[in-house]
Amino acid sequence: MAFVEILFWVAVAVVVYTYVGYGIILWMMVKVKEWFIKPVALPHPTDEELPEMTLFITAYNEEQVVDEKMANCLDLDYPREKLHIVWCTDGSNDHTVERLGCWPQATVLHTPERKGKSAAMNRGLQYVHTPLVAFTDANTMLNRASLRLIAQAFLDQKVGCVAGEKRIQTEEKADAAQGGEGLYWRYESALKALDSRLYSAAGAAGELFAIRRELFQPLEEDTLLDDFVLSLRIVEQGYRIAYLKEAYAMESGSANLAEEEKRKVRIAAGGLQSIARLWPLFNPLRYGIFSFQYVSHRVLRWSITPVLLFALLPLNVVLLFGTERTALYVILWLLQALFYLAGSLGYYLSMRRTKNKLLFVPCYFLFMNLNVLRGMVYLSTRNDKEKGTWEKAQRA
Repeated sequence: MAFVEILFWVAVAVVVYTYVGYGIILWMMVKVKEWFIKPVALPHPTDEELPEMTLFITAYNEEQVVDEKMANCLDLDYPREKLHIVWCTDGSNDHTVERLGCWPQATVLHTPERKGKSAAMNRGLQYVHTPLVAFTDANTMLNRASLRLIAQAFLDQKVGCVAGEKRIQTEEKADAAQGGEGLYWRYESALKALDSRLYSAAGAAGELFAIRRELFQPLEEDTLLDDFVLSLRIVEQGYRIAYLKEAYAMESGSANLAEEEKRKVRIAAGGLQSIARLWPLFNPLRYGIFSFQYVSHRVLRWSITPVLLFALLPLNVVLLFGTERTALYVILWLLQALFYLAGSLGYYLSMRRTKNKLLFVPCYFLFMNLNVLRGMVYLSTRNDKEKGTWEKAQRA
């Protein structure tokens, strides 16, 4: 019984640290650092000083958003003669390529074979020779100043990658998929900003990020989280990832929890795959404080923390009948039961598209962690035909 009790409290400590403790410690470390080392503002480059940049968009059957995306690209505040717009549309069999044909400002790289996003990036980047490459999704819209701000961040020669902020547009009557995803990304954005201020953000999101072209390393074609692996391999080369909340990409939340599940399972599976492929980052002797950031912010969430989270309830039940401190474990069991009840109620309301942000938090939290377990199963059972591809989640 002593072993069960120790395991229970270790699980509590890991779960609390992962989702609350790390954020608090990170905030304190940033405050201490900036007390001694004041942040230095980078100069604003003029149009003449801005480097050439490629806006690289990988797309699969995105005919419905081509016109809106191109209009958004051409409205960006960046010298037109220095901005190259490239679409890589491998495997698209709708009217995406035809729609792009109406936009002579875009270079279209198309092949009928669909091998997945990572393969498309490897192929497309062979034709890109600008010093900076910004990646974005077809269904996300960038704020007008985003590329100019990204170019400014690269004036720091230690920066090899710049991560923009992902923002979720939610409907007035958002369900748990949209409302929960929006709250989650606001929390994630705050952590990423603190990570960047301490040393480096722990990865970039594919909705908007940029790299120095010279640092690109071809990805394994079965890579599930291309943005994450690509950005962290730049950290492996000795550079840091700067996070810019002022450069952001807007996209709609998932249509419902079933659609959001597709994303979360892929992300979780990709996270586990990434942990294996980015193993050098565990070495603090080489990567210093970043190893701490990487493990705390990413590795725990995609590995042991979800397992320990769902183990807490059965461990608590065992302790209800096996220790003398029954009152303490009764209280902890009741708190857990209330949390699961709130999550279930949030799910029920989500199915009825009833707005209740308070209940969306436990619902989305449990949903997110459950899909990490599903991701583990998916990664171990997927077949060779789907190794580089996945089914897109429908947006609201």
